Amino acid sequence: MPEFDFKGKQHIYAHHLTVPFRTLVPDSLKSMHSKNKEINESENLIIQGDNLDALKSLLPRYTGQIKCIYIDPPYNTGNENWTYNDRVNSPLMQEWFAQYSPVDNEDLQRHDKWLCMMWPRLQLLRELLADDGLIFISIDDNEQHHLRMIMDEIFGEKNFLANIVWQHRYGRSNNAKLFSNQREHIIVFKKSDKLTHIRVKRDELLNQTYSNPDNDTRGRWISSSYVNPATKEERPNLVYTITNPNSGKKVNHQTHAWKYSKETYKLHVKERRLWWGIHGKNKYPRLKNYLTESEEKGIVPIDLMLAKFAGTTDDGTKDLKSIFKNNEDGFNFKNPKPKKLIENLISIAEGGSSGRHGIILDSFAGSGTTAHAVLALNKRDDGNRKFIVIECEDYADSITAERVRRVATGVSDAKDKFLRQGLGGSFTYCTLGDPIEIEGMLSGDSLPSFPDLATYLHYTATGKSLGECDIKQIRPDGLFYQDELNDYYLMYEPDLRYLQSNEAILNEKRADRISNATSTNKNAVVFAVGKYIGQRTLTEKRITFCQLPYELHRKIWNVKICWIHLETKL
Repeated sequence: MPEFDFKGKQHIYAHHLTVPFRTLVPDSLKSMHSKNKEINESENLIIQGDNLDALKSLLPRYTGQIKCIYIDPPYNTGNENWTYNDRVNSPLMQEWFAQYSPVDNEDLQRHDKWLCMMWPRLQLLRELLADDGLIFISIDDNEQHHLRMIMDEIFGEKNFLANIVWQHRYGRSNNAKLFSNQREHIIVFKKSDKLTHIRVKRDELLNQTYSNPDNDTRGRWISSSYVNPATKEERPNLVYTITNPNSGKKVNHQTHAWKYSKETYKLHVKERRLWWGIHGKNKYPRLKNYLTESEEKGIVPIDLMLAKFAGTTDDGTKDLKSIFKNNEDGFNFKNPKPKKLIENLISIAEGGSSGRHGIILDSFAGSGTTAHAVLALNKRDDGNRKFIVIECEDYADSITAERVRRVATGVSDAKDKFLRQGLGGSFTYCTLGDPIEIEGMLSGDSLPSFPDLATYLHYTATGKSLGECDIKQIRPDGLFYQDELNDYYLMYEPDLRYLQSNEAILNEKRADRISNATSTNKNAVVFAVGKYIGQRTLTEKRITFCQLPYELHRKIWNVKICWIHLETKL
């Protein structure tokens, strides 16, 4: 595959690896929960902060866990004035972006800068996506061709599935000088070959075309051709004589073969699935496909989404108008995506399995359409889907989260009955906390919580996420997770007094307890600031010791000794 190059690529190629892991800090006042319910980060999440940092913070818990990703990044039309704020460690890059920021249509290199912004985010999104998951990216003609090329490189050209054309408006614009645009693109990629097929529920168009002109007891049906596109010469094994049961006439196609083998044809006759027309006089039969079968098996999605079925940006504005009033910020939000569009995309992502409990991620959340769509689908089919949405702008609370609060509890004057009743659901509102970095831990200024550090250490040690495992309760000797191969322990508290005590050190007594608690076919992995026992002995006890920064324990002890000397002099 040809390599795609752009200015700045060499500087941001591995930038996602250098982004520090940050903690998620729940905000109980902005979160929405039932009474007496504790904040739980494994529930729906609304995160305010830079989406690059936020995506990195999700890795320890959600790597490979996201079923559906939908993003609506800046289209880079030249009118958005978006700002590149990634802290790339390159003076050249910093000077380049500082020269023209915000990025607008006066910047002749805005395409390169857009690609630099998207590259690390797409890298992290790929890590978060499940092996059988799908990613959908809305875009227009300004960057569609560039997006496809970096997606080919990051996700793999073979994992490209579709370029969905979405009719985002009905009318034509008389202000256009040349062509009036009525469509946008939605680029679709899978992550791996684990996704082998997609089937979705019949859409409204198919529902309208199903009928039952012969009063078939099996219900409504739609017919398909029985003639093969291949000629008789191309498919001689599908050439045979059939009989019209109404006239008794023998029928052969003049030039083409039949679609099905003779054995299958006999089965169709036995099941009375061949339709010869209302009077039984059609020249060739058609095959009856029943509505009930369509509902069970589903249909293959197509790469065209008409406004009639997926909504338009005007519909997205109407969605917001039904939630916010004329004098509120959300009412004036520009070009929001319609809820119906996102519902269709989620349904496609779920078409590879029967589950209605996947996690849907949107890292350019905007007005909160994705979160709204997830709650609406759950209300409609009693599903248990969860959403994670990220928004960096100040309106993350006033618009994005507020929209979810209102649709969850109900909008009294809404036309939609479900929206009037309230869609239900809850969420945890989070901001980004301090990075989990050695320097911050050494100074004692930034000590992460037990669950934050545990999920981070497990991810860095194994490359796997803990999913939605609850590790808030510290079990004996710091046991926080178990899998088929190992038990994982963390001897830690975000407390300087604890870290400067012997409780933070792995000694022989504690090693014996851990060894005795570990099954004979497993090992124990222990994270701690130090140990008072040799590695040979630990190996005999089937314990792998992983040291937290030794400087942390040593520096804390040095601080304590200096303080004691100072007190003595005073």
